[in-house]
Amino acid sequence: MSDYTIEDIQNAIIEEFTLFDEWMDKYEYLIELGRNMEPYDPKFKTNDCLIDGCQSRVWVYGIKDGDKIIYHADSDAIITKGIISLLIRVFSRQKPSDILSTDLFFIEKIGLKENLSPTRSNGLLSMIKRMKDLALQLNSL
Repeated sequence: MSDYTIEDIQNAIIEEFTLFDEWMDKYEYLIELGRNMEPYDPKFKTNDCLIDGCQSRVWVYGIKDGDKIIYHADSDAIITKGIISLLIRVFSRQKPSDILSTDLFFIEKIGLKENLSPTRSNGLLSMIKRMKDLALQLNSL
């Protein structure tokens, strides 16, 4: 997906979520996305990769590939795993400058923001912050 912009990917996600009328169906889709994530390398299940501020345990790391970043993540909560899979889809294989300057409009457009518990909303913000922090760190390499 490296040829797609962050905006293109967000629009594709919004389009996918319009297929579902009920939030229970959207949750099921999130669960499916989480189940279909690439396996996470266990050697990165470290405290350094663990995100603070999430109710569940979420690990994220990124590697630089040329001028782009590739993210990997895992969570012990299936809904959270689905949410992080969406963030990976949006941010992975993008330039750090694009990651840092992007507006994540898909979160509101698909109704995710209003349908998450306050603790999950805080976790979502922590995941985004972690991914942007990694983009900033990896940008300087």
